[in-house]
Amino acid sequence: DRVIFDKLVQVLVFGVAYVKIADSSCSATSIRTRRDEWIDAGIFAELEQICLNAYDKMIGLDLANLSVDGCIVKAPCGGEAAGRSPVDRGKQGTKRSLLVDGNGIPLGCVVAGANCHDSPLLAPTLEKLGRFGFDLPEKITVHLDAGYDSSKTRDLLHTLGCDWEISTKGTPLQAGARWVVERTISWIKGLRRMRVRYDRSGVSIDAWTSIAAAVICLNIFSETTT
Repeated sequence: DRVIFDKLVQVLVFGVAYVKIADSSCSATSIRTRRDEWIDAGIFAELEQICLNAYDKMIGLDLANLSVDGCIVKAPCGGEAAGRSPVDRGKQGTKRSLLVDGNGIPLGCVVAGANCHDSPLLAPTLEKLGRFGFDLPEKITVHLDAGYDSSKTRDLLHTLGCDWEISTKGTPLQAGARWVVERTISWIKGLRRMRVRYDRSGVSIDAWTSIAAAVICLNIFSETTT
């Protein structure tokens, strides 16, 4: 298990095919088979939750300031959560709607076709907070860019009881907590497996997203405690 998990982390970081990372310790088939078994058992989602709980216990998550933003990546193999990309001449792409806390810790991600607008993805992205149950601050401020500047967004946040800071259309991004989500998106894209989406199934996409979130959470923890 340890050898195969190390191989999966190498695939995540270097973005290589399974056959390229296989060696005498385990084959590419063994890596894929064990990956699918762990996906079915919910291991990767559980790993992500363990990392978040540990960080919250030892350092503390800033759930009072949340940021949400979307990014588009190529999806040349199509499959689930793929659509025509408006920034890549209509080729297949995937959008990730990412939720982070005030320090940039990834709290959840929703994937959809690249042709989906950011605003309709806001509600399911904020629903990722449900992983923390009712242990949430009384006052939550959501920081968004101009792509969310609409009455529909404000009505949603008002219904959820959240405050908001939204950059208005036609003006530069406002200061505040917006930069942390951009930084986290950059960190995720630094993991080469996350730059281009080759997996066709939604469960595989979610699994890699959970592993990436766990790795980033552990890296931030290491930097904070050293």
